[in-house]
Amino acid sequence: MRWRQWLGAWVRGCRPTGVLNFRVRAARSDRGSATVWVVCVIGAMCAVFGVLLAQGEAVLVRHRATGAADLAALAAADHWMEGGEEACAGAARVAVAQGSRLVRCAVVGEVSDVTAASVAGPFTAEVRARAGPAGPRTGAEPPPRSPSPPVPRATAP
Repeated sequence: MRWRQWLGAWVRGCRPTGVLNFRVRAARSDRGSATVWVVCVIGAMCAVFGVLLAQGEAVLVRHRATGAADLAALAAADHWMEGGEEACAGAARVAVAQGSRLVRCAVVGEVSDVTAASVAGPFTAEVRARAGPAGPRTGAEPPPRSPSPPVPRATAP
């Protein structure tokens, strides 16, 4: 048997004919392992991509509900003089135009308090928004706390 035939048989993992009768198992045992690794990596990448798509859809639903609640609160606050029911009806029309639904609406004086919900697929988001005139706060709510003064740092001698 020539050495080229013997080497070719050894590389292919086949049993050569001739005096040297052996079988190379190491070369055959790894056959196809790259395919398994590639399939595993592709599966993991698909799972990550699916999670990212679901997260994006959840963020989209949240943004849609936030926009609808803000606009509905502004619409209700704009029509507060017409009465609470009329103001809330206008807020409901605005919420529906934004692709959401009005869950709750309350108009107290010039301030409207609205909750809107948006649904897309398995995700649901409910957002609350308030709107009213800008001005000084009334005595009903405490004034916002000012931040504490900075504490001086001790310096090393």
